[in-house]
Amino acid sequence: MKQTIHFTLNGEPVELEIEPHLTLLQLLREKLELTGTKEGCGMGECGTCTVILNGKTINSCIYPAFEVDGKSVTTIEGLTDVQGNLHPIQRAFIEYGAIQCGYCTPGMVLSAKALLDEQAKPTEEDIRNGIAGNLCRCTGYLQIVQAIKAVSGQ
Repeated sequence: MKQTIHFTLNGEPVELEIEPHLTLLQLLREKLELTGTKEGCGMGECGTCTVILNGKTINSCIYPAFEVDGKSVTTIEGLTDVQGNLHPIQRAFIEYGAIQCGYCTPGMVLSAKALLDEQAKPTEEDIRNGIAGNLCRCTGYLQIVQAIKAVSGQ
């Protein structure tokens, strides 16, 4: 039995009728065609599917889609401005070589954004803790940490 949900997605109101078994990841990718959010492990362990829900990061692969009713979701697509300019975190990831294969990048960028929204000047330990739920097989994390530090003005 389908149910109607209302939520804010990347600053825009959304009303949809969905099946109750959908995950937020399936809703974003399959129903809304926002493919920036990726599936990695499908079990909430790798952070590839990270999105921001009401200011906090979540793993969208295990989050029931109907739970976003009345909430606000930000995906990687929501970070660019109306002219298509990249967010400062995205630019820093490029500048510091924090992107290799790019598969983890959307989740990593959103984790960085959520961290910096909460804490403007995080320590390196804070940064490492802030991205701890996101696995990267390519960069070794050094460039990612450097990019986040740069955005915070350190």
